[in-house]
Amino acid sequence: MQTDNRLFDDFVKFMNGAAGTVAGMAREAEGATRERAREWIGGLDFVSRDEFEVVKAMAVAARDENDALKGRLATLEAQLSAQASPAPIAPQAAS
Repeated sequence: MQTDNRLFDDFVKFMNGAAGTVAGMAREAEGATRERAREWIGGLDFVSRDEFEVVKAMAVAARDENDALKGRLATLEAQLSAQASPAPIAPQAAS
């Protein structure tokens, strides 16, 4: 047996409308919060992952080049010290 209760129908319609309104407000609040977070984080000095990886690769390359230059410098210094050291003087015979 089903009854026609207009008050109950109106209450259900009101609650459905209120639930839709609350859900819409929640979506708007979430969107506004995300936007504020993006603005706040965007103002900080963060770098992207790609930028970080590029700088990291450049640092590794610079370190490798530095090591290679240190090796070349050590070789050149060894050659220079070998050239600069006086050769042993042979004793001269008395005549």
